[in-house]
Amino acid sequence: MDSFCHDNKTLAKLIRKEKNARMKLKLLAVLHFQDGKSRYQIADFLKVSRTSVNRWISLYLSSGLEGLKDKPHCGRPSILSHDQLLQLKRYIDNKSNREGNGKLTGGDIQLYMEKQFGVKYEISSVYKLIDRF
Repeated sequence: MDSFCHDNKTLAKLIRKEKNARMKLKLLAVLHFQDGKSRYQIADFLKVSRTSVNRWISLYLSSGLEGLKDKPHCGRPSILSHDQLLQLKRYIDNKSNREGNGKLTGGDIQLYMEKQFGVKYEISSVYKLIDRF
């Protein structure tokens, strides 16, 4: 085994502390692998594809725990320009910081974006945009 490998006691501690469900699954797969379970058994037990188990085990063996971490996803570029995003953020901050004005909803923001920028966003995308702010 590679120098990256951890003993099962250490892995079990990491699993208990891990908050991210996906990382917890990956660590469980590694733990079962080190216990001598086949990749088929691990996939069946964790209810994931064998391909995923193969990838996780390979990443762990070659790069240790660092290899199991999710890489950042760049995604699709925003439809709004940088200046438009700043304007939208100011609008949201101003509307949500006013006292007694009620709550600003995703629908309100969606409507503002359509009127100001001429773009139609799905409501789910509006909420993802708000999360980025």
